[in-house]
Amino acid sequence: MGIGGVARLKRSTLHARLQTTSRFLAVSAVIAAAAALAGCDTDGTNVASARALRPLSAEMVAEIEKKNMPKESPILVRIFKEEAEFEVWKQDATGHFAHLKTYPICRWSGELGPKVKEGDRQAPEGFYTITPGQMNPNSNYYLAFNLGFPNAYDRANDRTGAFLMVHGDCSSAGCYAMTDEQIQEIYALGRDSFLGGQKSFQVQAYPFRMTPLNLAKHRNNPSMAFWRMIKEGHDHFMVTKAEPKVDVCDKRYVFDAEPGPGMSFRPRDKCPAYTVPAEIAAAVKEKSDKDEREFTALANKGIATVAVRTGTDGGMHPTFLAKLRPQDALFDNDGHFRPVMPSSIPLPANVNPPRPPSPEAETTSSIAAAQPEPAAPAKPKPTMALAGTSKPAPTVHAVTKPQPAAPKPQTEVAQMSAPPANSTAPPASPFPNPPPAASSGIMTGATPVVPSGTFESRWGGMR
Repeated sequence: MGIGGVARLKRSTLHARLQTTSRFLAVSAVIAAAAALAGCDTDGTNVASARALRPLSAEMVAEIEKKNMPKESPILVRIFKEEAEFEVWKQDATGHFAHLKTYPICRWSGELGPKVKEGDRQAPEGFYTITPGQMNPNSNYYLAFNLGFPNAYDRANDRTGAFLMVHGDCSSAGCYAMTDEQIQEIYALGRDSFLGGQKSFQVQAYPFRMTPLNLAKHRNNPSMAFWRMIKEGHDHFMVTKAEPKVDVCDKRYVFDAEPGPGMSFRPRDKCPAYTVPAEIAAAVKEKSDKDEREFTALANKGIATVAVRTGTDGGMHPTFLAKLRPQDALFDNDGHFRPVMPSSIPLPANVNPPRPPSPEAETTSSIAAAQPEPAAPAKPKPTMALAGTSKPAPTVHAVTKPQPAAPKPQTEVAQMSAPPANSTAPPASPFPNPPPAASSGIMTGATPVVPSGTFESRWGGMR
């Protein structure tokens, strides 16, 4: 290469770096201006703090390169309450999302289930969109980003609350709290994705890992209809490894859906006819059917359900709890002894672990007794059958008002389809020919309640 070529290359490299710096400064200005609106109090400064500008560690950069991920490629976040795990996925060179890292959550508050109203201390569940303006570089909780609660689904269902965050300092009142070291890295990953051109990243917040086993254990929870609905979005992501397109109509989520010509999705209005790409619909249906068969087998086997409310006020990953309660034995979700080594990540001085389960914990039996009325007829899910044979074609969903269904044969097993997502009625029993409720008041089809489905029960009822 001649001298002129070298000079042009240097100028091109310098220009690219200037463009990157310009984008970075623009993002920093946006997030600093938005800091006053964030859920965590600010330090009162008007510029992005130095910690918000800190680059990724050499170890994380090496991991990104090892997994063939461009440093500034898009990210996606998944949160699992019961397991107290926070996943970051990142787009690799093929354009698909791949798992980058799982962070143990230091603290979350409330019980399993979505946030419903201001002051209920519930951490949100559902699908949330994070823009640069929701990043808070000046949080008193080290660094933070606002989840954006209430989203369109929450507003359509009249759910209230504000400033629900992911932040540091391991202290939660309706938020997902990480350690300062963790939020430093998570924040930097989000920042770099914005610099790479990602306009927003998606957060998928779930009550637990959406497995047939967990669904069977929690089948009597009044939130089950909502959980089955958000599982559809979970399944869309798992089969495509692409961020699902999320819309809301008829007060429920729909995923990867395109409305008919001249139509649009309105959160409170009836869903229009819409299409889901046939290849996605077929893959999601295959996964859903497989999960349903496993769920039904577990339910018919009589796997025990778990308590709905325990009074523990959230959870903490066992590696952090082991630092605070090293004398306690830790157990896995099936009650098997599994000693856990304390995390090497330092905890702040003001951390407080979840309380032990309350003796007066609300169980499925008490909820069943409080709701004697039968559940409303379930809304049928749009069928995801393929249209066409030789070439994949979109599946058309004509959404109409359902008619009352004819009585099902006594031998038919209830499907995973649930009551409407905003219903508070308990889900139907998954057992065939369920017997009348026993005098104990336990919900029909349920086995006796065992300790909480929240963090404390998963790890063996620690005291």
